[in-house]
Amino acid sequence: MPRISPTRLVLSTCPDGKTAGRIARALVGEKLAACVNILPIERSVYRWKGKVKSAREKLLIIKIRAADYRRVETRLRALHPYELPEVLAVPVAAGYARYLAWINNPDTIR
Repeated sequence: MPRISPTRLVLSTCPDGKTAGRIARALVGEKLAACVNILPIERSVYRWKGKVKSAREKLLIIKIRAADYRRVETRLRALHPYELPEVLAVPVAAGYARYLAWINNPDTIR
């Protein structure tokens, strides 16, 4: 059975591009993430405080070392304007070895 990579993708939504950019720059600048992609979401539909709501958002796809997850979560929560920010970590089952090495190389990110 293949070993799961020590890499994680962290997903988080943001209310707008300015917020998404600020969070992405902070995480990369603080060497908590190797890369952050910012994608437009046409519409999110969700239940919040008993009501169905919808909003346009930006999605952050944050590439991190698994060992840094707790620090990334703490930093995301501190930077995020939402009362309950989305912070979901997904293990990377496989990927291009050189790319995964770049994300996980302490000399590259630290």
